[in-house]
Amino acid sequence: MTGPGVKTAVEWLVSAAPDPDACRWEWERNPLGVALLPAGRLWDVLILPGELGYPALDVLTRLVERPGPVLADFGDSRIGYFVPPGTAARWLGTGVRGAGKGTWIVVPHPAKGTAGTVRWLVLPDGAGTLNDPSLLELAMHEAAASISREGEG
Repeated sequence: MTGPGVKTAVEWLVSAAPDPDACRWEWERNPLGVALLPAGRLWDVLILPGELGYPALDVLTRLVERPGPVLADFGDSRIGYFVPPGTAARWLGTGVRGAGKGTWIVVPHPAKGTAGTVRWLVLPDGAGTLNDPSLLELAMHEAAASISREGEG
């Protein structure tokens, strides 16, 4: 991602930091292209195991024109969906971890590709679009059902 989209995504992401200017400065100079940002202010993150997270993203992309931001680690073992603040505290789901108020997450710079330990599967749009928890839950159920059917065959 390059151009104005990166700038708006960066501005939106660093606005979650306690000191956005210091965060932006450090982020731009970090050789891995990552920053620690607090969850719970502008977003929470629901972290799914990769074997469920990827199929859920496939379902979600059929349900909405453009999902909200989604991260993956480089081992593909975890997928993180950015959801509205407060979601993590209310979420009940086996194998799903939540990062909400009081937690920090590693966030890659939108323009630096895959240089760090995490990468974007869906970049932030800069407008604050998040994943709808109800649609994400629906996508997770559909993905789990599909995985189960494949396991039977």
